[in-house]
Amino acid sequence: MSQRRDLPESMAWHVIGRLESGQTQRSVADAVGVARSVVARLWNRFQETGNANGLHSLTPRHRAARRRWAAEHRNWEQHDWSQVLFTDESRFSLECDNQRVLVWRDRGTRNNPAFVRERSQYRRAGWMVWGGISIGRRTDLHIIRNGTLTGRRYADEILRPHVIPYAVAIEDSFVFQDDKARPHGPRLVENMLEAETIQRMEWPACSPDLNPIEHVWDMLGRRIAALPRPPATVRDLEISLLEEWNSIPQSLIDNLIASMANRCAAVLAVRGNHTPY
Repeated sequence: MSQRRDLPESMAWHVIGRLESGQTQRSVADAVGVARSVVARLWNRFQETGNANGLHSLTPRHRAARRRWAAEHRNWEQHDWSQVLFTDESRFSLECDNQRVLVWRDRGTRNNPAFVRERSQYRRAGWMVWGGISIGRRTDLHIIRNGTLTGRRYADEILRPHVIPYAVAIEDSFVFQDDKARPHGPRLVENMLEAETIQRMEWPACSPDLNPIEHVWDMLGRRIAALPRPPATVRDLEISLLEEWNSIPQSLIDNLIASMANRCAAVLAVRGNHTPY
C-alpha cells in the first residue's frame, strides 16, 4: 500500500468522486491502494480550500451544467448512444518511482495501481494519444508527435483523417463528442465541423467521469503493464499502445457506453458533483 503524502491529480479526482458519492474513507483507501491517512488528508483539504493537489471544487455553474446535461440525456436509449463518437486525448508515460515503473496517464485521468510494474529505472517519457470509441467500432489510435496539439493540428491530424470519415460511415445521425479543451475550440475547428455538417455534442466542463473513454484508457494502461515484456523505451511504448488499443475487446467498450444512463443518474444523485465513474 502506498504511503505517499500527495496523490497525483488524476487519482485525487477519482478519490473525491468516490467520497462525494458516499463511500467511506476506509473503503476508498482500500480500493485505490493508499493509506487511509492519505485519503483523509485529501478530503480535509478539499473541504477546507476547495482544492487538493490541483483538484478544484466544481463551481455552481459547473454543477448546474452537469445536472442539465445529465437530465437531458438520462432517457437516451442505446440506439441514441450508438450514434455518438466519444473522444479524448491522454498521455501515457514511463516513469520510475522508487525502482517501480509506472505506465500512467496525465490530466484528469485515473492512476491505477495495476499499472505499476517492478522494473529498472527509466527517465520519464511518453506519448500523447487521441482516440475515439462508439458502440460496435472505434477509431485508430493516433499518436500526437512533435509538440503541442494546436487547433490547426487538431483539425488537420484528428478531424480530417479520423472524425470526418467516421461521420460519413455513420451518416446523418452521427454525433461527435469532445470536451472543447483549448485545441478543440478555435473557430477553424468549428468551421470545419460546420462545413461537414457534423453535429457536435454539448459537453459540460470538468466532466471526465461522464466520458466512457476514460475507462478505455485505464484498460489500455493495464494491458500494457501486464505484458510479459512491458515497454522499456518510448518506441516500445508506441508499439504497445497501438497493438493493445486494437486488441481491447469491443464488447468491453460497448458495455462502458451502455453505462451512460447510470452515469447520468449518478450525476443527478449528487446534484452535479463528482461521481466515482
